[in-house]
Amino acid sequence: MPKPNSKILVILAFFAIYFIWGSTYLLNKIAVQEIPPLMLSSFRFICAGVLIFVIAKIMKLSLKITRKQFLNCILAGFLFLVYGNGVFVWALKYVDSGFAALLASTQPLFVLLLMRLMDGKEMKRKSIIGISLGVIGMYLLVSQSELSLKESSVIGIIMIFTCVFGWSYASMFVSKADLPSNYFVSTGYQMIVSGVLLSFSSLLFQEVWVSPFDWSVKVQLAMLLLIVFGGIVAFTAFNYLLKKVSPEKVATSAYVNPVIALFLGWYILNEEITLQSMVAAGILLTGVYFITSKKG
Repeated sequence: MPKPNSKILVILAFFAIYFIWGSTYLLNKIAVQEIPPLMLSSFRFICAGVLIFVIAKIMKLSLKITRKQFLNCILAGFLFLVYGNGVFVWALKYVDSGFAALLASTQPLFVLLLMRLMDGKEMKRKSIIGISLGVIGMYLLVSQSELSLKESSVIGIIMIFTCVFGWSYASMFVSKADLPSNYFVSTGYQMIVSGVLLSFSSLLFQEVWVSPFDWSVKVQLAMLLLIVFGGIVAFTAFNYLLKKVSPEKVATSAYVNPVIALFLGWYILNEEITLQSMVAAGILLTGVYFITSKKG
């Protein structure tokens, strides 16, 4: 548990992963309409990583890293940002941002199952109830008639679930891995490595790169917010929390992210919120609550 003098930092970090990340679904959805998804993520993470290193040098933070720490940063960066985020952004071409956020809210289910498999943590009755509700909620989400008619939506849903699983495993890995002691520097290495890997992936899939000067103003603004807040601020907060509290508590960002994303998608992009999605969200998030709450 965090020491008393670190409680404010923990609260601020949770605010970042709750509300800032909740808005990134909308920002990515706006940007991916004009920018190829892998290029979008590559540009975002390289810029964020470079800015982090510049700020770190100004603050006179050590950028030294051991071989083991660097390899761990590569693995964490790949699972979090190359696959977990890059492929997720690609899937947003086929799935509404709010709906994608609801699918991502299954993360605590995956974390709990991985903790059982990897750490042997006993699953309590509340957890079993939570998983059952989560399965029901997921079924209601993906069985909607509006989605069953679109093959591309089904593909997007499947890929998002694989992204959530990869992100969940990475959360378990980072909570125990040997990484640079400074969370800001650790974030910078993960960002740079991921950005480079995504650049190669973008070229491999022959994406057409678009100059930032040719982006619309709204896309330029969305990218700026993604780099500074979604990347530097929120991801540093995320790395910090993984070392300060248990992974399933960090996964509770799934409570708030879908609500923020659904509201912003409806308010700004006029995305439809069906009654079945609302019911599914209620059941799913109730299941997540059962999994992560301490009291009965």
